[in-house]
Amino acid sequence: MEEKIVQDGKYRYIELGEGTPIIILHGLMGGLSNFHGVTEYFPTKGYKVLVPELPIYDMPVIKTTVKNFAKFLKDFIEHKGLKDVILLGNSLGGHIGLLHTKLYPEMVKALVITGSSGLYESAMGDGYPKRGDYEFIKKKAQDVFYDPEVATKEIVDEVFATVNDRMKLVKTLAIAKSAIRHNMAKDLPNMNTPTCIIWGKQDNVTPPNVAEEFHQLLPDSDLFWIDKCGHAPMMEHPEDFNLILDKWLEKRAF
Repeated sequence: MEEKIVQDGKYRYIELGEGTPIIILHGLMGGLSNFHGVTEYFPTKGYKVLVPELPIYDMPVIKTTVKNFAKFLKDFIEHKGLKDVILLGNSLGGHIGLLHTKLYPEMVKALVITGSSGLYESAMGDGYPKRGDYEFIKKKAQDVFYDPEVATKEIVDEVFATVNDRMKLVKTLAIAKSAIRHNMAKDLPNMNTPTCIIWGKQDNVTPPNVAEEFHQLLPDSDLFWIDKCGHAPMMEHPEDFNLILDKWLEKRAF
């Protein structure tokens, strides 16, 4: 995946295929490659798939907020000259997609959220005093998935490096606090954008009741479950995830 990253002014992103744009928004600890299954599948189905690198560690701490990432996304869409985009976000990426849709509904044709924050966050800061402990970080990374084997050494190493970089840790905690402050429960009932909710039945980070609450609060939403699956369904069960999303897009004529 690395070789396909385009550097375009201040933006770094992957772009594949032609057609209706699907913009993928990664999570806090998630690299662009987490969506490899999606980026391989949807360009063959008549979609242009874009995965921008979110500037999680590039903004000043005071500006490291969900709202500023939503604005960054607006600027990226305008920079690329895109219209009627479909946003697909996991974890923090889902929260950014939700807030962007609330602020700029005219830009978004449909929204897909999976393991999204915005209603409930499990305490992210509770374990960081042990950040020097590799085994502890490994366990934390494994807990994100139903199958701990999905947390490869490469993923664990990346998380370990992030939490041991003081500036990155400060910004990680800043965005986590911003996400907790920016609860969207009151906003969701006024958001009429068609939304596909895909959730792991065994998600420990944003438990299943969070998906049910999203479904109840969003006026035009459909909820789908993937069994034996944790917080990142597009990584753990890419085939199931793609099939659910493809059928939903087809049914909604997107």
